[in-house]
Amino acid sequence: MRADTDLTTDRPVYVIGGGPGGLAVAVALRERGIRAVVLEKSEAVGASWRGHYDRLRLHTTRRMSSLPGLPIPRSFGRWVPRDKVVRYLEKYAEHHRLEIVTGVEVMGIERTADDTGWLLHATGGRELTGSAVVVATGYNHTERLPSWPGMDSFTGELLHAGDYRNAEPYKDKDVLVVGAGNTGAEIAVDLTEGGASRVRLAIRTVPHIVRRSTLGWPAQSTGILVRRLPTRLVDRAGRLMAKLAVPDLSDKGLPRPDTGLYTRVREGAIPVQDVGLLKAVRKGRVEPVAAVESFEETKVVLADGSHITPDVVIAATGYHRALEPLVGPLDILDPRGRPVVHGPRTSPKAPGLYFTGFTNPISGMFRELSIDANRIAKALAKAAR
Repeated sequence: MRADTDLTTDRPVYVIGGGPGGLAVAVALRERGIRAVVLEKSEAVGASWRGHYDRLRLHTTRRMSSLPGLPIPRSFGRWVPRDKVVRYLEKYAEHHRLEIVTGVEVMGIERTADDTGWLLHATGGRELTGSAVVVATGYNHTERLPSWPGMDSFTGELLHAGDYRNAEPYKDKDVLVVGAGNTGAEIAVDLTEGGASRVRLAIRTVPHIVRRSTLGWPAQSTGILVRRLPTRLVDRAGRLMAKLAVPDLSDKGLPRPDTGLYTRVREGAIPVQDVGLLKAVRKGRVEPVAAVESFEETKVVLADGSHITPDVVIAATGYHRALEPLVGPLDILDPRGRPVVHGPRTSPKAPGLYFTGFTNPISGMFRELSIDANRIAKALAKAAR
């Protein structure tokens, strides 16, 4: 990796983002003889993974999470932990000798004056001209914290899940985790195992919960098999599987969802993979409560009208894609701020501008990033011919 290099000698394909998606695209392009330069705003690849909480593991298997051209080592285990994901991404960049420039953030992009390429405006006054651009800045880019009424008056500690590392600072504390996605569920379990005196999980929409693996069969494999089946069929199968594998914890405040699993996936809500939440709820170590409505100094007001007084509130409330400053003027984002095209397709309004990593697939993010990378590289090679 190089922090300084001459980027003005020709028109490479610029890949914005040095996470798994950006690295995979760079390798796929290089294999087709196309020069790719990865621009990463932090000082190292895999910045997002470096910032995740300590106990995080890939929820997809090692075998189906490898990026093109380098398998994840078997010694990393079936469910690869965060630190080893980072090591793999570092090794991946070194193994393929990728051209990576760190410490450079792209602030905006526009078509060149002659309409033959792209002009990137980056930190340090840089203006870089590329033949094409691949945006791989990540699904989890900018922390999203709701504007709850009264939150500024809250006298306890309030933080986003992106700032949570482990349970040590919260030992013997009463903690409310807001948001029952994979992150919130896993942090809640981590807190109970790490010695928090009380852990509650605020739930607005009851999640679908699936076993990460059943008799050795990973949930990811099921996701791959069903992703192109009719939604109604998958919803029906999901209900049957839930009755067989997931206990009904309605009496503990965690009822079964009233909408289908795949219907939720189509809306962007990935099922929660159980890494201990079901057991923790069943034993009363994690207490599901209603959604947060507002704050009143020491109190948190819930949607059911109840008031609680946690010491700490951890908001596992997701992230913004934050693409508006980068490509907003190009009119290629949908109302939710996501690209209207993805993978090998480009918009007629922005030819040669590609996006990867802005979906949340049931079949596994790393797997889909690898597929995207090869498709984007194929499309760019065809365009070059």
